[in-house]
Amino acid sequence: MKRAVRVTVNGAPHARDVDVRSTLADFLREDLDLTGTHVGCEHGVCGACTVLLDGAPVRSCLMFAVQADGYAITTIEGLAPGPGELSPIQDAFCETHGMQCGYCTPAMVLTAHALLTDNPAPTPAQIVEAISANLCRCTGYAQIVEAIALAAERMRGLNRPEREP
Repeated sequence: MKRAVRVTVNGAPHARDVDVRSTLADFLREDLDLTGTHVGCEHGVCGACTVLLDGAPVRSCLMFAVQADGYAITTIEGLAPGPGELSPIQDAFCETHGMQCGYCTPAMVLTAHALLTDNPAPTPAQIVEAISANLCRCTGYAQIVEAIALAAERMRGLNRPEREP
């Protein structure tokens, strides 16, 4: 059985007839070819499938695509300011080695984006709390926390190179 779904994904409207059993993750990956949304455990435990639904992090493997009808969805592909560019958060992850294998990285970056939208100056404890639902087996989290803190500084206009006189 299929149902019509209308969503805005990364600022672009999409209308599709979707199988009512299709998850949001499968819809994004298979119907819209947005493969930055990773599927790990398919039980909502690992957080790899996190996307933003009206700005809030959600597990796309636990949500049916039909439940997203009428919502705005942001995937990792939608964070870059332009083609070939990185968002400040993505840049900070690269600079601090906040990613290793990269499997959890899209979800971590999206979770960080949601955090910094709501709280532009989070404490390290608030950063840890925000990413606590996303598993990373490679980094030990220290670099991820460092990346989010660096991105927060840069997005607030701090951490700029000094100008020469």
